Amino acid sequence: MAQRRVRRKPMSEINMVPFIDVMMVMLVVFMISAPMLTQGIKVELPKTSSKPMPLPDDAKTLIVSVQSNGEYFIDVGSDHESASSLDAIRTKVSKILSASPQTQVLIKGDRMVDYGSVVELMSELQKAGVEDVGLITDPAALSEGAG
Repeated sequence: MAQRRVRRKPMSEINMVPFIDVMMVMLVVFMISAPMLTQGIKVELPKTSSKPMPLPDDAKTLIVSVQSNGEYFIDVGSDHESASSLDAIRTKVSKILSASPQTQVLIKGDRMVDYGSVVELMSELQKAGVEDVGLITDPAALSEGAG
């Protein structure tokens, strides 16, 4: 008894199920990873109205000032420096933080300073290893502007 093999006709359809599965997985991966790709400078925003920042008595502060003409200055305690470039400020801040990691870094920006100058300064401070930056404001100027 010889059995004959029945030949099946070739299927001309493409099975789309594996393709759809792969696309769904890729969609989920991109949806999860897209928010992580955004760049920016991390700033800890206050959760309440502006109040004086409590600093320990022994805390060292480093103040980096930005004038309205775009010049940068660095003040460490009682030492006041002349105008510096962003690279020089990054180098000085890095050295200060390596010697004293608990140093609080504050930015004092002129009211008329360009927003981009402050962002560039914050970026350079982040490159120097600064994790938290405080912004100095004048309470008298805030109350005058509100009224």
